[in-house]
Amino acid sequence: MKSALLVCFSFFMLIGGVFGQTLENIALPDGFRRVPAAPGSLTAWLRKMPLKADKTVYLFNGEKKRNQSAQFAVLDISVGNKDLQQCADAVMRLYAEYQYAQGRYDKIVFHATDGTLLSYSDWRAGYRYPLQGQRLRKLKSAAANTTRAGFDAYLELVFSYAGTLSLSRELKRVKNTGDIQPGDVILEGGSPGHAVMVMDVAVNAAGEKRFLLAQSYMPAQNIHVLRNPGASHPWYSNQWGNSLVTPEWIFGKDCLYRWP
Repeated sequence: MKSALLVCFSFFMLIGGVFGQTLENIALPDGFRRVPAAPGSLTAWLRKMPLKADKTVYLFNGEKKRNQSAQFAVLDISVGNKDLQQCADAVMRLYAEYQYAQGRYDKIVFHATDGTLLSYSDWRAGYRYPLQGQRLRKLKSAAANTTRAGFDAYLELVFSYAGTLSLSRELKRVKNTGDIQPGDVILEGGSPGHAVMVMDVAVNAAGEKRFLLAQSYMPAQNIHVLRNPGASHPWYSNQWGNSLVTPEWIFGKDCLYRWP
């Protein structure tokens, strides 16, 4: 488990990109259009994700990531100064930030690897999850905290005790890749496993779909939109067969999941 003892860690997300670019400004493949997005939907929220002008990926400690060939663009969202926001954490971060922005705090719940349900609503009410022996325990031991700083502290807890294995247990598998949607997760649970988020989806007149992926990785680093190693653009085909090849991980056939 990652250490839960974090110091001076901030998860504040910048409101706008440095140069005004957002995910929806990424050009589409020829003949494709973005799938419709209802106002207030996860799809609409992801498309407004700001992008940095600097496409360099930095680690949590300020150093440049050794591999600078995996990213197409970098999200303008904090990584913190601890080795914590890795692959599954980035996926959970984006989902939690969306629900937080909508005020749907009851939707912000994740399972720790030991099965403990980590509820943000309970955290706001003063419940905490100390580690006792080999398991987390839910205890009401703090005053109610509805601040952004309290939300950041809750995320620290989740990132410390949840991961790809717990995500693989709580998300629902999507068998038909033709049904891929923004916000879906491509996941291989394990130690180590890997997880990336579907950030956007486009479709053509024949019904073929293309999608964008974003990831963090180890060590904790800027969340970034992935390049497609097999194309001149960052969009992936939903017809990936037995393997989905990304710059730093190869996923198998049955790897598409959705939030319950």
